[in-house]
Amino acid sequence: MNNLTNYHSHTSYCDGHAPMGEFIEEAIQQGFTSYGISSHAPLPFPTRWTMEKTDMSAYLADFAALKSKHQQQIEMYVGLEIDYLDKESNPASDYFQQLPLDYRIGSVHLLTDEAGEVVDVDCSADKFKEKLANHFNDDLKSVVLAYYNKTMLMVEQGGFDILGHMDKIAFNASACQPNVMEQAWYKKVVSDLLDLVAQKGTMVEINSKAYHKLGVFYPNEKKFTLLKERNIPLLVNSDSHYPMLINDGREEALQALKGSGINSVMELHKGCWEEVGIG
Repeated sequence: MNNLTNYHSHTSYCDGHAPMGEFIEEAIQQGFTSYGISSHAPLPFPTRWTMEKTDMSAYLADFAALKSKHQQQIEMYVGLEIDYLDKESNPASDYFQQLPLDYRIGSVHLLTDEAGEVVDVDCSADKFKEKLANHFNDDLKSVVLAYYNKTMLMVEQGGFDILGHMDKIAFNASACQPNVMEQAWYKKVVSDLLDLVAQKGTMVEINSKAYHKLGVFYPNEKKFTLLKERNIPLLVNSDSHYPMLINDGREEALQALKGSGINSVMELHKGCWEEVGIG
């Protein structure tokens, strides 16, 4: 298989399930040409799924040692998946910009309810329905709009290279209202977001993590044509939390892109992003 790259993976520094070295060894065994580690970046409060700031030095040192060890076998890159929480805590903040990273992924996982409580909406469909009722008065439209509007604020502010799992809320929203993605307001907010992404030149990942489990990519395959129309640069990432899943859904994602008339993806080689044809 060609296009064996991945820049979205989580190790035991955050909510991944293996040390960094095991991901790299698996990538080498599978013939990956370049591989990136992207732990969940620290937030201003502790969580079960993000790094702590106190671990950042060890994270970078661990990566540097592995890169030196495997430099003849694979190109390695270090990044972070950074949440847009608010105007102070986001990928563009001084703290994240000053770290010696090769790339940054910007993502939205968290929304704030009317009481000011931060709510993680990146969860199973059943938990999402509970949170929708308990925190947002079952107002699905307002939650979906809040998610996309927050994503647009993040894109506008910048400070990152790759937009992570762009429409991840769509799966949970569709579990509540099966036709939500066909509604005019939904199509408009997605169109507005993609127009902004194209204007800013931001890369968008096709996140293949859930394909074998749920049968979907993020963004949903229905949006591939919209991405193509705007010439938005794309790449396929597996968002893996286990070494054995680093290649999960990649071939299907690449085939789906080609089926939508998209014939290239972005890859990191020799420290530079390159447009590479889909093999």
